Amino acid sequence: MNPIWFFRKIPFIGLTMLVVMAMQSTFIPVNAKPVINDAAALAGLKQAKGVFLLDFQNARKTAFYLKIIEGTHAGFIRQRVKPDLVLVYIGPTVQFLTTSPKDEIAMEQEEHLQSIAASLARLHKLGVRLEVCQVANEVFCVDAKTLFPGLTAVGDGFISLIGWQNQGYKLVPVY
Repeated sequence: MNPIWFFRKIPFIGLTMLVVMAMQSTFIPVNAKPVINDAAALAGLKQAKGVFLLDFQNARKTAFYLKIIEGTHAGFIRQRVKPDLVLVYIGPTVQFLTTSPKDEIAMEQEEHLQSIAASLARLHKLGVRLEVCQVANEVFCVDAKTLFPGLTAVGDGFISLIGWQNQGYKLVPVY
């Protein structure tokens, strides 16, 4: 059978549809987004142990990075790696981790303090360990009894960091 005879029998619209269907099955769509993940870094990992050192001067930045860390935790889960994370707060950051902030901070940073409290509650619920340096609490006049729920005061944030690193946790400095 002559192939030209076959194409003469197909109406123009039908032929056009055949060509379009063939093209769709062989070409990658133009609007396809590339897959972006951490597969190379996470190859073979079942669990990721990280200790974050958080040292911020303002509540806005603290609130921002807590949301980023929540996303990091979710990213591990999405990529089928169990996150085992510890957050250690040092320096002026401790002023934003209390139910009784100084009046000036409370008045000027109310929105960010609420965001911080909400992020800390979510992170604690996810099983993230949240530690606050008692040395910093004393320097910045924060009573450890007023820390948000889920936060644990530790004697010295630097000692805690060294201890966690010696237990195999990888340091993630954030400031």
